Amino acid sequence: MAEVSTATLDLELLRSFQAAAQLGSLAAAAQQRHRTVSAISMQIKRLEEALGSRLLERGSRGVTPTAIGEALLQESRELLRLHDGMLSRFTGRGLGGKVRLGLPEDYARELLGSVLPEFMAYHPDVLLEVVTATSGELARQLNRSRLTLAVMLDRPHSLPGGETLWHTTPVWAGPRRGELSARPRLPLALHEVDCPYRALAIEALEALGRPWHAVFTSTSIHAVEKAVEMGLAVSVLDRERLTSAMRELGSEDGLPPLKRCEAKLFFARQIEVSSRPAVEALAALLRERLHERGPWHAVPRPA
Repeated sequence: MAEVSTATLDLELLRSFQAAAQLGSLAAAAQQRHRTVSAISMQIKRLEEALGSRLLERGSRGVTPTAIGEALLQESRELLRLHDGMLSRFTGRGLGGKVRLGLPEDYARELLGSVLPEFMAYHPDVLLEVVTATSGELARQLNRSRLTLAVMLDRPHSLPGGETLWHTTPVWAGPRRGELSARPRLPLALHEVDCPYRALAIEALEALGRPWHAVFTSTSIHAVEKAVEMGLAVSVLDRERLTSAMRELGSEDGLPPLKRCEAKLFFARQIEVSSRPAVEALAALLRERLHERGPWHAVPRPA
């Protein structure tokens, strides 16, 4: 009779590997896991020995997953999510702690309407706080440990690391009627500083040498959209936000192409031990719903 393998994987090793791969640094993983750097390094070495494969490439700027490490990262997320959910259901001990989540305002409405209510329904004992702001402001708050988790675009801040969730589709948006793009100085409706799409618009216009001026500036995405709909200005919006009162503008309107952005998931470097399982659970749900889809195409959990 063939011998049955009794080999198992230590979940704590997987958690340390996950932290290092997500944060891109053994030091950051050590802070998050409340361990020493040498302990994290030893745990990953033990995991690599157990699997017989190198999982992380070490470099001067930190660590990055190898191809095998990337595959393990994807599968270990699901394994840990299932493990933690099963433990919670059968022991009667739900997740607790506090999660302060940062979101760009442009995507908050969709996330508040789908992903976050589901998380709160599954984990009612978690104290969830949601903050909306520009990606630049969210990056500052994350650096100051005012957030534990954040979804933000990859500009204009220079925060390293982060996991790509989806690619955005920024477009020039103008009113359905009127030819604002034909004016000598392009009238713009913009967010204030630290907005990725403000940076995209200005960079593209200045590279083209196209004169512009800010007719309308607001911290509210809805106010910016209204300024476009009412024919006051042109703006840069995610294509999914275009309304029937707007139209997409392009090269035929004398406007330059726009670069795409990445929406990324970022973790705080320091997370309270009591809150870490809840942070990981919310991160897992965000990945599951948003990876390569974005908030407008998030797949709901099967009934």
